[in-house]
Amino acid sequence: MSGLKLFHTTNGVTEVTPHLAEVEADVQALVESAMEVMLGVRFLATEYSTGPVHGGRIDSLGLDENGAPVIVEFKRATDPGVLSQGLFYMAWLMDHRTEFQALVRERLGATAASQVLWSAPRLICVAGGFTRYDLHAVREHRRSIDLVRYRLYGDHHIALETVASAAAQGKAASGPRRRHAGATPDRRSVGAVAELAAAVDEVLLGLGEDVSKVERKQYDAYQRLRNFACVTARQDKLLVYLKAAPTAVDLVPGFTRDVTGLGHHGTGDLEVQLRSDRDVERAADLFRQSYAAA
Repeated sequence: MSGLKLFHTTNGVTEVTPHLAEVEADVQALVESAMEVMLGVRFLATEYSTGPVHGGRIDSLGLDENGAPVIVEFKRATDPGVLSQGLFYMAWLMDHRTEFQALVRERLGATAASQVLWSAPRLICVAGGFTRYDLHAVREHRRSIDLVRYRLYGDHHIALETVASAAAQGKAASGPRRRHAGATPDRRSVGAVAELAAAVDEVLLGLGEDVSKVERKQYDAYQRLRNFACVTARQDKLLVYLKAAPTAVDLVPGFTRDVTGLGHHGTGDLEVQLRSDRDVERAADLFRQSYAAA
């Protein structure tokens, strides 16, 4: 990890030296065992064969928090072929949607299979390092790609660092905001909420170059490696669900709410209610905390 030093502070101070795995399979097994916690991806399959004609084997297949299909490729150290290999498998995936959906149905059920988000497939490459050509190629490619560098510390710690990330779609607002299902609000209310949504969109996308936006029917998700904000519109306000821990926030009635365990669109346990530009300003620190946590 670039510039990062870790110290053990029991019985004195001892530096914990980072190292790479002995073999690629060790990293793969570790991440696959806790993929939802580490990457925000529900694990579907390991070493998935692409058949005798294609002749490949995908390291890991999964489904992210927004229902987008995910390919995860692992390399023990720096490998100049990791990105091209991953994109090779991505092309196979897009040509075999029925097969992937059958896998999702088998592992996660019919509902998940019917809601696969094919507009935003993702490639996550986890490796000991990446070349400068990889970093450049990610930003030039039209797919959603994350390059994640790992390091092991001692016998019980792994660090993951996203060193490059690119969204599959542009960050500019794509036309008028959708009207969500429900009672039809008056025109002034629709306009006010749309303007508020545009302001929130600008703030969330402006938190970092690694932020991407995924549009679903029920909500818009803003993500780094994982979602950090999910926005849904109501007749007179926006509801934003954040990754920030509700227990670490001074909750304010009518503004913030702990929704842990409560059903809602998108992901996140802290609900923020926005009715005005002033509310957006009040929520700025919470947005930054959630971005950092993702």
